[in-house]
Amino acid sequence: MNTEEIRKDFPTLSRKINGKGIVYLDSACMSLKPVQVINAVMEYYTDFPGCGGRSIHKISVEVSQRVEEARKKIASFINAKPGEIVYTKNASEGINLVANALRFSKGDAVLITDKEHNSNLVPWQILARRKKINLRILPTNPDGTFDMDGFAEVLENEKIKLVSIVHTSNLDGVTNPVKEISRLAHKHGALLLLDGAQSVGHCHVDVQEIKADFMVMSMHKMLAPTGVGALYVHAPMFEEMDCFITGGETVSNTTYTSAEFLDPPQRYEAGLQNYAGIIGSTAAVDYLERAGVEKIEQHCIELNRIVQDELEKIEKIKIIGPAEPKLRGSVFSFNIEGWNCHDVGIFLDEMDNVMVRTGRLCVHSWFNARKIDGCVRASFYLYNNEQDVHRFTKCVKKCCKL
Repeated sequence: MNTEEIRKDFPTLSRKINGKGIVYLDSACMSLKPVQVINAVMEYYTDFPGCGGRSIHKISVEVSQRVEEARKKIASFINAKPGEIVYTKNASEGINLVANALRFSKGDAVLITDKEHNSNLVPWQILARRKKINLRILPTNPDGTFDMDGFAEVLENEKIKLVSIVHTSNLDGVTNPVKEISRLAHKHGALLLLDGAQSVGHCHVDVQEIKADFMVMSMHKMLAPTGVGALYVHAPMFEEMDCFITGGETVSNTTYTSAEFLDPPQRYEAGLQNYAGIIGSTAAVDYLERAGVEKIEQHCIELNRIVQDELEKIEKIKIIGPAEPKLRGSVFSFNIEGWNCHDVGIFLDEMDNVMVRTGRLCVHSWFNARKIDGCVRASFYLYNNEQDVHRFTKCVKKCCKL
């Protein structure tokens, strides 16, 4: 992967703060945007800034065409059909859509792991209160890897309606063995929902191979604009879902007492869409396809390995997650003994413009259960290079000496 050529496409990386370039290691939260995506967004606002699916003039028609082209592109990226892609604002909305549209009855059980993002915890907690479903929490192994034996035992002993789990963890970067998870879940009659916010755009994802029933993604973590996400729904599952958010663009006709709903996926896309973001997502997927997600994955693992080689022998540093960099992917989460995690983040930022994430990473439940205040997370992507990680490790080493 020619990282130096890639970096030229990201205007943010040429920025100087206090005379220094930046080291952006927060891509698990938000990826930077290449100029190709920025130009696509600008093209919408300058050339055809109209509504799709409503008016019949040329600008509106062009918006509609480009939105459907984006749907095809996103579907192809994960080996789905265009009609299986529902536009959302983000992965959180996608999970909420499933939680509120899939038909649950009192006593149905939903199984999640103990290190799910709040987006894949809170909707089920609310459903447990409102519909009296049973929420089951599967502990992960001590190193953060998936407990397949424990998973099989739960499926054997309980009637689980839905398994809803993260594909790649934003906490420690562990990618769960979703093909085997899917096989076991379906063997026991359970459906599978994957949180793909950290996996799609970072590694090869094929929903046909995985046989997922649902998968959510956030485009802003894969080079695209903010405010755009997608929910993959395996087509037959639409028959098991009611409407969620309704109104404009979800219906073909109404009277004062009735409504005729459009077919999926439009049935679930109420109101004005983020057309600029959706069109920008097409450019983002094009960029990732040219770069190659397999190459991106290996590049991030190699950067993670360099970080570990430089820091693992420092006793003050406590790594969160597996010891093997390959299992952590693009994420390096850690704490420094004697330091508050936020102070570390401020120190790195002030000392050398090294930008990381600190805190409980929207996985408060995991940290609270272990009585840990938070952590520092460095996350890598295709535009990071060895110089970035060396500046990062140099700053961390200085922290450890203070």
